[in-house]
Amino acid sequence: MLDDAVHAILSAYPTIHSACRRRQLRDPASGKRLSDHQAGILDHLDPETPSTVSDLAARLRVTSATASLQLTQLARLRLVTRDRDQADARRAQVRLTEAGVRMRALRSLLDPERVRQALERLDPPEQAAVVAGLRLLAAAAGGLPGESAAPRRSPRSPRRTSRR
Repeated sequence: MLDDAVHAILSAYPTIHSACRRRQLRDPASGKRLSDHQAGILDHLDPETPSTVSDLAARLRVTSATASLQLTQLARLRLVTRDRDQADARRAQVRLTEAGVRMRALRSLLDPERVRQALERLDPPEQAAVVAGLRLLAAAAGGLPGESAAPRRSPRSPRRTSRR
């Protein structure tokens, strides 16, 4: 019985994720659109504590030039600021703007509108059953050893690059 439930969840989740995943982010205040990749970069920045381009590049596992190009796009959207480092003018200090903080807060794995559309296809009792079941599963998952009740991102393992 439990194996059937596990199989059902593992079979259903990819369909839910594929149909309801967020494809891009739109700031309701400004209407600006952001790709999921660009939104992911915002996760690595802070409005108070600056990061250098090289630090960000290392975290993203890309070259400084690639990180700089991405930051240029985000700066054009006024989501990040770049200021010269007072100690070393060759280095730029990058921070999130208020708009960047707002966009970062909007990011979620699933698109709320697509989830709403999927739920609207169900009758109210089915909607309630889905919500209750997911809440129960989330509560049980949050209680697993080594896990907290709040979702967290796990760091990816570093990529290995080969030089030719």
